[in-house]
Amino acid sequence: MRSVTHASFTITRNWKHAPERVFQAFATEEGKRKWFTGPPGFEQHEKSFDFREGGRETLSGKHSSGMVTAFDCVYRDIVPNERIVYSYVMHLDGRKISVSQACIELTPENGGTKLVLTEYGDYLDGYDDAGSREHGTNWLIDTLGKSLEA
Repeated sequence: MRSVTHASFTITRNWKHAPERVFQAFATEEGKRKWFTGPPGFEQHEKSFDFREGGRETLSGKHSSGMVTAFDCVYRDIVPNERIVYSYVMHLDGRKISVSQACIELTPENGGTKLVLTEYGDYLDGYDDAGSREHGTNWLIDTLGKSLEA
């Protein structure tokens, strides 16, 4: 039986770095490689990066548990140093589990940057996310913050 469960979350971070520096961590392949990876033990299978409106980014690989995930993203709106809107599909072991849209807003604040990421997800056909997407996105954003300090 087909079904859809809807969920959303918002993540906020404040960093001492200028919006231009934070934006570059998303906009350049070198910057993104420093933080947009799988967890320890992740074996990358495929990766592509085309950061522009209409551009596509993919990342797939096998986790230490044996689970295979695939991320397939299209950038919908990009305002340099201010906003990134993208939609993406996630697959788990070859099964489509979700379709999501996310918006990243970068605002100058106190000499640094306030990042607000808001995501809306549609979880498909009985897939129970149980908060794992929000947890994983928090982990990625924390990893991004560490990459800015390096």
